[in-house]
Amino acid sequence: MSETKEVREITEADLPASLKEHWKNAKASVERNNHGYAIKFLQAILKEEPGFLNARKLLRQAEIIQNGASPGSAKKGLFGGSGGGGGSFTRQAKKDPAGALVAIEKELEKDPFNCGVNEALHEIALRMNLLDTAAFALETAKKGNPENTKVAHKLAQFYVAREMHLDASRVYREIVKQDPGDGEAVRGEKDCSAKASMQQNRMSENSSFKDMVKSDEAAELEKASRVSLTKDQLEERAGELVAQYEADPNNLAVVKQLALTYEQLEDWNTSHSFYSWAHELSNGDVALRNKANQIKDKAADQYIKDVEAAAAADPDNEELQAQMREIQQARIVERLEECRERVKQNPTDPKMRFDLGQALYDAGEHSDAIPHLQQATRNPHIRIKVLLLLGRTFDAKGMTDLAIKQLKDANDELTQMDNTKKEILYELGVIYTKAEKKQEALDCFKQIYEVDYGYRDVASRVEGSYEG
Repeated sequence: MSETKEVREITEADLPASLKEHWKNAKASVERNNHGYAIKFLQAILKEEPGFLNARKLLRQAEIIQNGASPGSAKKGLFGGSGGGGGSFTRQAKKDPAGALVAIEKELEKDPFNCGVNEALHEIALRMNLLDTAAFALETAKKGNPENTKVAHKLAQFYVAREMHLDASRVYREIVKQDPGDGEAVRGEKDCSAKASMQQNRMSENSSFKDMVKSDEAAELEKASRVSLTKDQLEERAGELVAQYEADPNNLAVVKQLALTYEQLEDWNTSHSFYSWAHELSNGDVALRNKANQIKDKAADQYIKDVEAAAAADPDNEELQAQMREIQQARIVERLEECRERVKQNPTDPKMRFDLGQALYDAGEHSDAIPHLQQATRNPHIRIKVLLLLGRTFDAKGMTDLAIKQLKDANDELTQMDNTKKEILYELGVIYTKAEKKQEALDCFKQIYEVDYGYRDVASRVEGSYEG
């Protein structure tokens, strides 16, 4: 290959006619388990077309099988990863980058997971603007050396630089599994997950939930959601779906089923990753975007609940108590930023307005919360919840008469004494009490007392009024 020839990443359709027969023979050799022949054909292709990433991927697959290698089985070198030796290739690449790539593939034929050589491949590919090849090199090094979090951090940072935040989040999450105490990875996963959500919110919103429901794939997803499975059955189903996903990560139906299965398992982080990926594959399906956001919030809330439970179980642990307060405050700030970004992308969505109003209320920004909540009252499905929060917001600002008006409107719209009506009546009773309207407060508490003696402290409030 001439050194002056333009090198770029290509697909099978871009292969020169002279190499298509080699590619056909390489694939046939792999299918027949003749991996040695496949390696020769694939090396010949990459010598001429170093940007043909599918050939490099198939070559690595053949080499791994030929060597009997497996993830995590890389030969150990002096520094904990697989053997070094990458420096000589990077030096060669200064004069002859194409030749260095050929030499690298000869070395990887003997040790496909070699960390140092794969890192050299990454550096040279990056220099040649073969960005997907550069990513593949580090993915291979990480796969063979899962305990080497240094190379995983390098891969995550590479994805961040390319604004591939979903991939970066995945890599950081894998680092945390290896080293739960890696604070940089914990922060990186959280940050990249948020940025990935923001990216997805900016994508097209042309498709609709109805379109998804009409599709055969969505029908199967809906059917799966109605099946009541045990935890063991769900885990078995997840395993089957993961195998299908690894065979084709772009199969939207499989990705959605994985997201749903992990949701049913209440593995919120994994479920969020798959819902986010499904949204990306769907070219911006609004329903999938909203679902990803919902699950992301559940993951964050569950983490806080776990910390709160640990703090409650060890009340004398000042460090744990401080950590809990810090995490709670950080979540309020993070949630507020997320909700603001979502409203910016969807200014006419009342549910997004309600979520932002709730986040502002939680952050103590009551005046800012009011206009968003007022807009959210347009949605009849959440109107009662909105009025309840509006009442609390006005009460927090000391505007008792307006708070009472919102709660009375909400109460009047509910005819059945369910938990929501009880909550509204109780809140209304508390505000009447603060306003020294004792009879109105007692009337609210009595309505609850008549149907639910054990609700909060209504029994003592009502019975105490007779004792006085």
